[in-house]
Parts: sequence; C-alpha cells; structure tokens
Amino acid sequence: IRIDHLDLDWGDRFWYQRLLTLRINTYAPYVGAGIRIDHLNLDQGLCVVSMGLNTLNKNIVGTQFGGSLYSMVDPFYMIMLMHQLGSSYVVWDKSSHIEFIAPGNSKVTARLKIPSNEITTIQELAKDGEPVFREYQADIVDDQQKIIATVTKTLYIRLRKYSKSKDQNSRIENLDG
Repeated sequence: IRIDHLDLDWGDRFWYQRLLTLRINTYAPYVGAGIRIDHLNLDQGLCVVSMGLNTLNKNIVGTQFGGSLYSMVDPFYMIMLMHQLGSSYVVWDKSSHIEFIAPGNSKVTARLKIPSNEITTIQELAKDGEPVFREYQADIVDDQQKIIATVTKTLYIRLRKYSKSKDQNSRIENLDG
C-alpha cells in the first residue's frame, strides 16, 4: 500500500489511490457483500466505506449480516497505517471486536480516520524496537446516522528490522500484478 517510496507527484498519487480503490471495490468478497469504498485518502488517513442492504448480505431475520458489517471495516486501518508508516514498519491486525447495537435495516456507512498525530506517536513508541499495540474504533451508522455497530481493532506495529515477520510485504503494493 505504500506509495511514499514511489516518488509520485500529486496527480500520480491521486490516480494510484483511484486504482487502489477500484481494486478493492472489485475484490470478490466485497462485491458479493455490496461493500464499497466511497472515499479513500491514504495521505490523510481517511476511508469512508458503505454497504447497501441486499439479498446477498441479509441475515436470517432480514437485517445486515454481522460478518459483512465487520468485513466493511476490517482491512482499512492496517492499509492506512502501512501507507503512512512506510516500509520501515510491519503492521498486523492483532485482534478485533464488534459490538452490535441496533439492527441494520438500510444502507450503512463507516468513517475510519487515523488521527493526524498518530504516526508521530507510533514512531516514538516504536523507536526502541519493541512492539506497539494501538487500538482504533469505528462506528457503523445507518442512513439516519444511528449507530448500529462499533468495531474495535487492535493493531500490532513494529520496526521491521526487529520483527520476526520482517519479510512481510503488501500483496497490493504492486498494482500491476
């Protein structure tokens, strides 16, 4: 997901993010669930994702299926952190929790944001080579802005040179293949 090392000007960065959005929006599990990226800005650490209610993502009682609600949030904090931290860091999902608050009877939306000071905080915490665990929370709201679920994710972050998984690379870093 990193584009910082590609030395792209603003226009190229724009098209790279458009291509990444297209690639994720055509990812088969997302297509099947009706999940769609509405806005992605990796540089600002912002992602807005939505999912309409349809026959493929309704549960047994006709509301949004919980697994699809979770899926719509799942990869984005990791993607945004990988981009913002760059290749010197390893980022993994550590744990997740979803709390269902109300039935989802309409289109739902989640706004995921990495706070502007978060990268500096992570870099400071990780500088001695120890793992860093950071928690992020995203509310999933219906078309009336009522919270229907809250997803909490804990991510593992570590300087690559200290990580046992230092050979980990992004599968979508090279969008050509």
